[in-house]
Amino acid sequence: MKLSNFRFDLPDNKIAKFPIENRDESKLMVLDRQTQSIEHKTFKEILNYVNEGDSLILNNTKVFPAHLHGNKEKTGAMIEIFLLRELNPELKYWDVLVEPARKIRVGNKLYFGNDDLVAEVIDNTTSRGRTIRFIFDGDNEKFISVVKKIGLTPIPRYLNRPAEAIDMERYQTIFAEVEGAIAPPTAGLHFSRELLIRMDIKGVNIGKMTLHLGMGSSREVEVEDLTKHKMDSENYIISPEIAKLVNNTMEKGKRVFAVGSSVLRALESSVSSTKTLNPSEGWTGKFIFPPYDFSNANAFITNFHAPRTTNLMLVAAFAGYDFMMKAYKEALEKDYRFLCYGDAMLIL
Repeated sequence: MKLSNFRFDLPDNKIAKFPIENRDESKLMVLDRQTQSIEHKTFKEILNYVNEGDSLILNNTKVFPAHLHGNKEKTGAMIEIFLLRELNPELKYWDVLVEPARKIRVGNKLYFGNDDLVAEVIDNTTSRGRTIRFIFDGDNEKFISVVKKIGLTPIPRYLNRPAEAIDMERYQTIFAEVEGAIAPPTAGLHFSRELLIRMDIKGVNIGKMTLHLGMGSSREVEVEDLTKHKMDSENYIISPEIAKLVNNTMEKGKRVFAVGSSVLRALESSVSSTKTLNPSEGWTGKFIFPPYDFSNANAFITNFHAPRTTNLMLVAAFAGYDFMMKAYKEALEKDYRFLCYGDAMLIL
């Protein structure tokens, strides 16, 4: 598989700019790999595809207000940063993405809010990446409280609009618990509290793991040879309880539903030699593209993704490339909504 296999035209009017009113009333496309059939449902009808003893694995990462607007020292030029990863809480070193990158250089001082925060650029990491050091008189708890006060919800740039009040609630899953992501697991955005309660009543096991999403999974791949692409690493935690739940579900011949690409990548990052799931904690740069043999999930819930992205390639690996491309063509014809606030796909 080459990058050119994952090109298609995605018109701007197919990209959902805002969430629909009710989380669980988005469209749901259901793909059956065995029969190669496609069905069109609403998301809450996913209840018809889960059975007692199945397990639903969610990512409980929580988005924090990681988007900061500021100014450069001396010139006063407007700049933006996205806080990606805390490197050292004591020294307040962070890896960030910067805009406009060409104007932000090592040694520059950056001011945010009403000079609530000051930072110095100390290193370049990637073309748009920098390591910065916040100059702040206070402990880390106080520092984070200031970030939350002046930071904005880091909605994607492709929405072409500033963050609004609705994004504070809807660019977050209802089961978000562990703060540390700059993007939500978008497949999880479709779940309402009522839907999860109904799944629980039906006898579905609901488990939570953590993977803090950065910018890597939504970034376009730029190399034609996919084996040369390097994913950004993201921190994840799979507890012993989740490993036991997944392994027991698979042993009993029931379905493990991975909710989102972050869950699927985390599960596949901790596979034992016998293809069971190990509890683990660490960083993963797992990049999955066809062909790939999955070990720990046999059902997958995901959104509709942009061309040339790693998420699209992961879907192709799970569904099969030709089947996925057929489904995406049908989604465009039937006005499915794409990307973070868009509709969902269930692959069985």
